[in-house]
Amino acid sequence: MSETRFAESHEWVRLDGDVAVVGISDHAQNALGDVVFVDLPEVGREVTAGEAVAVVESVKAASDIYAPISGTVAAVNDALVDNPALVNSGAMGEGWFFTITPKDTAEIGKLMDAEGYAKHAEEAH
Repeated sequence: MSETRFAESHEWVRLDGDVAVVGISDHAQNALGDVVFVDLPEVGREVTAGEAVAVVESVKAASDIYAPISGTVAAVNDALVDNPALVNSGAMGEGWFFTITPKDTAEIGKLMDAEGYAKHAEEAH
């Protein structure tokens, strides 16, 4: 897998072969608290960077999940439907939300690296 990059809206993306895996950051899942429901996008849906494509609900609030890059939703993490707590236990791993076949992989490089995101998350507090 390649380097993980982050959107300002707290999604992470990591290129894995031909697809980009998308989830929310550990910082975001901590801010949400216990996740109780996840609404995932339809496979095959065309998405644009910054577009709301999924919803995560926690004991505190419901939040939109935005596409960090443009492309086509290639797969969703069905395990989250039965066990939304995977977002809390493995936000950066098994708690991924969906994959996107990127329209242009160069979009990923425009997102923040881990250091830049850590600074962004700290400033958001």
